[in-house]
Amino acid sequence: MESANQIYRVKMDSSGRLLIPSELRERHHIENGDTLVVFDDKFGLQVKTRDEVLAEARAYFAKLAPPGVLLSDEINEDRRAEHERD
Repeated sequence: MESANQIYRVKMDSSGRLLIPSELRERHHIENGDTLVVFDDKFGLQVKTRDEVLAEARAYFAKLAPPGVLLSDEINEDRRAEHERD
């Protein structure tokens, strides 16, 4: 079954906790104690794993750099040049 088309019904307990169904925890490799990130946006609440958020951030910043260029190398080169000027 396609995971994007699944709908799960969950309930909040008296402490404000939601139980994520085991099928979803297994599919997304969520284990006890893992950190999840909750976004509140125009679409409602979105829950993502920390790894998903990091992957999205890496992909976003990777698009900003030209192919084959390490921005860290450019930063280090700039710092060396600045140090030599001082």
